[in-house]
Amino acid sequence: MSKGSNVPVPTTALRVELGWRSGPGVPDADASALLLVGGKVRSDADFVFYNQPAHGSGAVRHEGKRDAGGRVTDTLLVDLARVEGAIETVVLASSTDGGSFGQVPDLYIEVRDAAQGSVVARFDSTGASVETAFVLGEFYRRQGAWKFRAVGQGYGSGLEGLATDFGITVDEPQHAAPPAPAPTATAAAPAVTPPPVAHVPPPPAAPPAQQPVSLSKVTLTKASPSVSLAKQGGTSGALRVNLNWEVRKQFSGWGSKRGRAVALHADLDLDLCALYELADGRKGVVQALGNAFGALDRPPYVHLDGDDRTGAVAAGENLTVNLDHKQDLRRLLVFVTIYEGARSFADLHATVTLQPQHGAPIEFSLDECTVPSPVCALALITNNGGDLVVQREARYLVPERGVSPQRTVDRAYGWGMNWTPGRK
Repeated sequence: MSKGSNVPVPTTALRVELGWRSGPGVPDADASALLLVGGKVRSDADFVFYNQPAHGSGAVRHEGKRDAGGRVTDTLLVDLARVEGAIETVVLASSTDGGSFGQVPDLYIEVRDAAQGSVVARFDSTGASVETAFVLGEFYRRQGAWKFRAVGQGYGSGLEGLATDFGITVDEPQHAAPPAPAPTATAAAPAVTPPPVAHVPPPPAAPPAQQPVSLSKVTLTKASPSVSLAKQGGTSGALRVNLNWEVRKQFSGWGSKRGRAVALHADLDLDLCALYELADGRKGVVQALGNAFGALDRPPYVHLDGDDRTGAVAAGENLTVNLDHKQDLRRLLVFVTIYEGARSFADLHATVTLQPQHGAPIEFSLDECTVPSPVCALALITNNGGDLVVQREARYLVPERGVSPQRTVDRAYGWGMNWTPGRK
C-alpha cells in the first residue's frame, strides 16, 4: 500500500505486526494502539501499549515481541467484532526506545487474518529521519464496515507526544514544591474572642482523579541482565509475572496466548512454576502439579493463580509475589515446563514481563530454543540486603533420562530438595 491509501478489512480478529530489521545501532521499537471517539480517547484506558497490554473490552491486546533471524516484530491483536460501537478509529502506532526511526531499517506494518494467517494489508514506511514515534496505520469505520488506512505520520516527541496528542494524561516527574517563606515577626495583637459560628457540613468529596499513564519500562538483555526492584519503585504490593508466547508449528494454523503457548494441539499443557527459598531456610515449589499453588498471605508469599489447560483464557497463568513480605524471601526461581503436548520449546517465541504494583515493568525476550528442552529457567529473584534483584536467566535445560524437569532445575541452581512423582 502507498501512504494515504485504504483497503477494506473483514470485521474479525486481525493480527497487526510491526516489523523491522535488527542490527548494531538499531533502537528498539514498541507497538501501541489508541481507540478514538471524535479523534480523542475517552480516557487513558483507551490506550493499549506495553504498560497497559489489554483494552477493557477485549478488542485490542498487545501480544509482544519476537526476534527471529535478524527480524524483530511487535504484535497487536485487534478483534474488530468486539470494538465498542462508540469507537470510530483504532490508531496503530509505534515508538522508539534509544534512537529515532531514521535508524530503524525496513519498517513496516502488516495486517493478517488471525485465524487464516492471510495478509489483509501491508504498508512499508520509508523516509523516516528524526521521528521517535509514528502512526503507521489505522482501522476506521465507514458505512458500517471497517477499512485500514496507511498513515505514516511521524512525531519528534516520542510516545509521550503521540499519546498526549490523542488526549492521554502522561505521568511526569514531580517537582518539589518551593519552600514556604519564613515567618516574619509581628507585634502582638490583643486577644479577640471570635463569635460562635454555625456548623456547616463539609461538601461531598470529589471523585479521585484518574492516575496518569506511566510510559517507563526496563528491558533486560544479555549485556544488562539484572535490575533492582527498589530502584524501580517496586518495594511493596504485588509483583506479577506473566509470559507472552507465540508458537509456530508445522501444521495449517497457529495461535498465540498471553501467558501460555497456544498451538493447535488439544493436549498442549505448559506450567508456570517457581522454586522458593525463605529467609528461615524453608524450601519448596509453587506449581500446578500436586496442587501446590502457594499463598500470598502466608508462606511462601508466592501464588499461582490456576492451571489453564484450554488456551481459552486471554490472561493465561500468572505468578504473583507479595512484596510486602520480601524480607521473608531469600531467593525465587521462576521457570516454565512442558507438562504434555510437546517435547521441547523449539519454535517458541516469548517475552517475560514482571509487573510490580508500584514501579516500572521489567521485560525481556527468550532466545531461540536450539536444544531438546522441556524446561526453561526464566528469572532468578534474589534478596540482596532487603532489596530484591531480578536476574534474567532465559536458560533452556535438557534433563537426563528419567530425570524430571523440576529436578533438573533444582540441580542446575543448587536448591537441594527431595523430589517424588506428582500428578494433577
